Amino acid sequence: MKRQQVALLVWIILPLAVVAVLCWAIAISISERGDRMELTPGVGAGAGDTGGVNAVGEMLAGNAANHGVKVDPAGAFDGAPNGAPDAAPAAAGTQPGGPAASGTMVAPETLEQGFILIVEDKARLATPASPIFLAGNHNGWNPADKSMQLQAQSDQKWRVSIVKPKYAGARFNFKFTRGSWELEELKDDMSAPGNRELPMIDVSKLTPGEQPRIEVSVSKWGDMRPNAAAAKANDAYMPIVATGTLRRLEVMGGAGTSTGRSRDLLVWLPPGYDDKQNAAKTYPVLYLHDGQNLFSKPSTAPGEWGVDETATDLITKGLMRPTIIVGIPHSGEGRISEYMPIDAMEGVEPQGQLHVQWVMSTVMPRVERAFRVARGPENTGIGGSSLGAVISLYAAARHPETFGIVLAESLPLRTGSSAAWDEFVAGVKVWPQRIFLGMGGNETGAANVARNQAFADAAKALDEKMKAAGLGPDRRVLVIDPTAEHTEAAWAKRLPQALAFLLPPAMDGTK
Repeated sequence: MKRQQVALLVWIILPLAVVAVLCWAIAISISERGDRMELTPGVGAGAGDTGGVNAVGEMLAGNAANHGVKVDPAGAFDGAPNGAPDAAPAAAGTQPGGPAASGTMVAPETLEQGFILIVEDKARLATPASPIFLAGNHNGWNPADKSMQLQAQSDQKWRVSIVKPKYAGARFNFKFTRGSWELEELKDDMSAPGNRELPMIDVSKLTPGEQPRIEVSVSKWGDMRPNAAAAKANDAYMPIVATGTLRRLEVMGGAGTSTGRSRDLLVWLPPGYDDKQNAAKTYPVLYLHDGQNLFSKPSTAPGEWGVDETATDLITKGLMRPTIIVGIPHSGEGRISEYMPIDAMEGVEPQGQLHVQWVMSTVMPRVERAFRVARGPENTGIGGSSLGAVISLYAAARHPETFGIVLAESLPLRTGSSAAWDEFVAGVKVWPQRIFLGMGGNETGAANVARNQAFADAAKALDEKMKAAGLGPDRRVLVIDPTAEHTEAAWAKRLPQALAFLLPPAMDGTK
């Protein structure tokens, strides 16, 4: 009976012992497997804590989802196990040519895939009938470029996708308009902002081919100005208050988009022109481009040259020949094309040759019929600022028999393709009888030191080329104002020196 009791007890305890041993073995196995998992890279790791298909992959591999994976603030993971020293974070995306290092900052305009601009119109004035356009140095500052028209989004924002600019090297400068410069973007105080520039982009945060999204806002628009109804730079009836006598002279046509259109020349007459004793006297003439801001400040420009006041003062003091000055207004949205003689700017069809032909065949004969103009290159000047200076230099180089005097302010010889501009300068074989070159040391803004130096160096190189061609200091002047920017105020400041040099009274050969 006693043996039967012992056997029964063993029979009961033995299964329990077996179960206990099995549980102990299982616990040891699980512990060792856990240690191995800490050292095993996760399958599909890289999704951070988002899980999804990566979590499923981890579980199918026998691991916990994303077990042991750290996520840095940029969303990249380093794959290092917990407690181990962090490895160098991998890039969240790569660029052509290999992976980009974290924190690699580049200009968006250098990206092969381009970028996306998103604009918030705070004034809510943009509509499908009055959409937003982008105008910049990549498309000739055309305020109504259909290829740069932004599209409305459902959230009342506007967007445009920008491809990599054709000409590399220059930062992308731009503004927003609603189809014209009268409707350009404004700041909160209703003043016109400076040119926009894109923020740098961290390419380590981009996936291959991803276009970065850059969001900006526009506070107000030109038609919100109190005098918006009269803000028409080419309005033939816009009153112009000028010192001396200023007359309008209508002409037709022009290059490209100006064909069949009319515009008014603004003709300033020197003191004494209408005096009886001067009835038979002829006068030299200076044709200046961008006529809208020569004699007065239009609402669409930040300033004026003050040509009338400066010329009156110089002539009255005997420092300048009495000269007829003709302002040739630009054609508005076609300005860049009509002033470009070469293919140096992306999105701009160069029509400078046609423009010069129009000046010689239409503008000059019209002026010569209406006023007493002295003929010959020694009595005929042409000039302007920026691209207005470019087309003036081109006109004199191509037609030295017509234009012998050139006023060239702020030549943009490093805008767009530098190589094209160098070729343009190298192609000049005949130089004007007198030329004044003006340049600012801060043409593109004080912050852009290297860019400003490039513009100044290009002007110096042009001056050296003229010197090598035999133009002495009696025929050429270069003035670089270290602090001057690309503004009407800077051109007005240098104007007295320019006019006194180009049209000195000692050379008065008029009758």
